[in-house]
Amino acid sequence: MKLRLAMIGGGQGAFIGAVHRHAAALDGLYELVAGAFSSDPETSRASGQLLGLQPERVYGSYEELIQREKELPAAQRVQVVSIVTPNHLHFAPAKLALENGFHVILDKPMTFSLAEAKELQAVVEASSARFCLTHTYTGYPMVKEARQLVASGALGNIRKVYVEYPQGWLSTFEEGSANKQAAWRTDPSRSGVAGAMGDIGTHAFNLLEYVTGLSVSQLCADIHTVVPGRQLDDDGAVLLRLTSGASGLLVATQVAAGEENNLRLRVYGEKGGLEWQQTDANTLLVKWLDRPTEIRRAGTGYVSSYARHNTRTPAGHPEGYLEAFANLYRNFALTLQADLTGAPAPPEALDYPGIEEGVRGMAFIENVIASGRSEQKWTDFTI
Repeated sequence: MKLRLAMIGGGQGAFIGAVHRHAAALDGLYELVAGAFSSDPETSRASGQLLGLQPERVYGSYEELIQREKELPAAQRVQVVSIVTPNHLHFAPAKLALENGFHVILDKPMTFSLAEAKELQAVVEASSARFCLTHTYTGYPMVKEARQLVASGALGNIRKVYVEYPQGWLSTFEEGSANKQAAWRTDPSRSGVAGAMGDIGTHAFNLLEYVTGLSVSQLCADIHTVVPGRQLDDDGAVLLRLTSGASGLLVATQVAAGEENNLRLRVYGEKGGLEWQQTDANTLLVKWLDRPTEIRRAGTGYVSSYARHNTRTPAGHPEGYLEAFANLYRNFALTLQADLTGAPAPPEALDYPGIEEGVRGMAFIENVIASGRSEQKWTDFTI
């Protein structure tokens, strides 16, 4: 049976809302039945009409959605709430939904501040509801293959990690035009203390910790605002020290003219290394110290169960961003369905980002910005 889904945000003109809806629909595990798609009730109603929802289940605010849905019989009310609003509107609806027993899928970064993130963590821990954070790139099959390879010890102790996320779409003062995405992502009152580091740097940070299984313990950040008139950072690099003694470098920029979204990760251990990049997402390069490089491909019979579980098509058929996004929705749904039947969820289904990743992501943002403003060379990663 499909899980009944509601969406907060993501109405007409919103980019990420449509992505979430496509992801939720891909495997047929959810049915969108309700929503509060905008803070403007008219826009919300118009968005709901376009999506074919019953008018009485399209609400003018997230408070109304939570209250009215909770009043419905259990067999009718929504079970999962997907929140796809700008950063400053993440915390309050997520908290209210969890406190009222609704499972939550939340876009990243998790909250507006680290203080909010820690408060939300306490709410999750006190709730019977489950929580998923949409760090999309951990959903790629060959990212999961990379994680399993590192965890197996095949590369030996990890020594060096490089992760970079170059974009070029903010190379000019886009927020001065009618670009809605640029306007809120560069506005500190809606985005928070960080621009590029919050928007895409958090993805790079999450990917690094997810694949290596290591945690950042210290950092040294160099943060820039390149485009005149911009209020938040649009470029930066961060030296990293990891809990194992490994070192790393993280680069996130939105002023690399001509770049699109080529997130790239390289991990090097004692015996070999690996490389993955989003522009060739079905490929994982494994480089050995004493033998030729391997090219591992998604959809093949030799990859791990985690990679197979998150692959839908035979080898050679490319899967991309939407499928990776859908894997998070799918794994969350499989976990919830297992809860409903009382059966244990398979470990592959439980592999989705949660509240801990959200708190560490917000800690990354605040630590990086503080380091960038400080004259101290290295600072401890604190939560």
